[in-house]
Amino acid sequence: MKNKAAFLKTLHLIKPYGLLVALSIICSFVSVCGQLLIPYLCGRAIDFMLGEGRVSLDGVLKVVVIIGAVMLASALSQHLSALCNNKVTYCVCRDLRNGLSDKLNSLPVSYLDSHPSGDLVSRMIADVDTFADGLLMGFTQLFTGVLTIAATLAVMLYLNGFVALTVLVLTPFSIFVARFITSKTHRFFTEQAKIRGEQTALINELIEGQNLVSAFGCEVERLEEFDEINGRLEKTSMLATFFSSLTNPSTRLVNNVVYAAVALISSLFALSAAGITVGQVSIFLSYAGQYAKPFNEISGVITELQNSLTCAKRVFDLLEEEDRRPDPENPVNPPVCGRVELKGVDFSYTPGRELIKDLSLEVRPGSRVAIVGPTGCGKTTLINLLMNFYEVDGGEIIVDGESIRNMTRRDLRSRYAMVLQDTWLCDGTVRENIAYGKPDATLEEIIAAAKAAHAHSFIRRLPLGYDTPVRCDSLSVGQRQLLCIARAMLCLPPMLILDEATSSIDTRTEMKIQDAFSGMMRGRTSFIVAHRLSTVKGADMILVMNEGKVVERGSHSELMSRGGFYAGLYNSQFEG
Repeated sequence: MKNKAAFLKTLHLIKPYGLLVALSIICSFVSVCGQLLIPYLCGRAIDFMLGEGRVSLDGVLKVVVIIGAVMLASALSQHLSALCNNKVTYCVCRDLRNGLSDKLNSLPVSYLDSHPSGDLVSRMIADVDTFADGLLMGFTQLFTGVLTIAATLAVMLYLNGFVALTVLVLTPFSIFVARFITSKTHRFFTEQAKIRGEQTALINELIEGQNLVSAFGCEVERLEEFDEINGRLEKTSMLATFFSSLTNPSTRLVNNVVYAAVALISSLFALSAAGITVGQVSIFLSYAGQYAKPFNEISGVITELQNSLTCAKRVFDLLEEEDRRPDPENPVNPPVCGRVELKGVDFSYTPGRELIKDLSLEVRPGSRVAIVGPTGCGKTTLINLLMNFYEVDGGEIIVDGESIRNMTRRDLRSRYAMVLQDTWLCDGTVRENIAYGKPDATLEEIIAAAKAAHAHSFIRRLPLGYDTPVRCDSLSVGQRQLLCIARAMLCLPPMLILDEATSSIDTRTEMKIQDAFSGMMRGRTSFIVAHRLSTVKGADMILVMNEGKVVERGSHSELMSRGGFYAGLYNSQFEG
């Protein structure tokens, strides 16, 4: 079985709901027994009405009452079984999605950076939904079908061994046909799930970058790319559906042969007066139909399970990805003073392609460190290493006298406030977004932070002020960045990281915010990443990076007097 591992993991997920599964099995057994008893009772009723003058109305009425009671018990059992099955299925899916949510929060940033977000969304939404459909169908039809087949065959053996033997001999043909066809569908369902994730990733990308696509006139190219992926999905889905749809009619053909054989043999027994009555003939025909029906259902279930387990495998693959390095068992949390040291740090995103090599640095408490350099030189990478978003390949980063490996990430990151070039706002009000890092902040504190970030004026003009729900299409990029700056100003931790924090803000507002930053950075260790070198002239130390190395360091005046790499960068911004 190609999906054996996924099947065993699914059983492990179901294990906590063993009582519900047991109740479902009991109810299914009662329901199947009731369905098997009804044809037998109908046959008895027929025998009570067979021949002139041989009709026993009392016997027929008694059987009819019993049939009604059996039908009621069977229906109630079936309903209770369905409730149990639904409960188990959707609890398992809830647990899966909770596990995926926890997993996404424990994965290293490197994994999230290297995998399309659309594919992760597809695994968490579409694949889990498909898995739920297959699991529910397996509960409701697979077990009941297998139980019906076994019980029907047992009753037929009890009534007449020869007729039952005929059914038993023809059964393997139905199983062989179903197995042969479903084994061919696995490859197509696997490819289908993969392409569906690829398509979701592209759709997510197109929606997020709609303005950019339109601005560069790339609609035709992107539509062609979508059509190509959609075409592959159509072709794969058609093949998967075609081969899976062959299962049901093929097994129906074999089952009709079984039904015809039972009708022929049981009728011959009845005509030869071999102890089989007309009522028993009707019983055998009913049982032959009941025996055949589950094979048709099971063939469809197996097909659906192939698709379901394929999707489950994608979900389990994500759940089994390696987590980021765990926090230490006995973490330290040294007193905050703002001292940062890097000793011989090496780092690369891709093995074999070094980005940062043997970087050493010492930052005194309360100093302002500006990190400048051309695009791709490693400025933002250095910030990611300081925050422990990425693990260093070699060397050590020390904060306040302790290696960051000996600290929990929460303790480490609580020492920093970050304002990045890429803004991020959560689903909530303006007030909730500003107070994201300090949920217990009062409205007065939030307003003070917004005023310091020069965001108060535009917030007042919003329909509901600070209680206005945040929507990306209702705020400009600059306004969103002002909210992120206000968020940092509200927290005011011991250290600050400003990565192109004013890149989307007009020059006049930027000058005011720089003054606010100056006051906020006073007495706090600050790391400032900037392309506009005029904004970092007041830094205590300027690190000039190129190709992952610090090529120069010093104050603005010192670096300018050397006439080196920094002086060239600075002068190039004011040429002409």
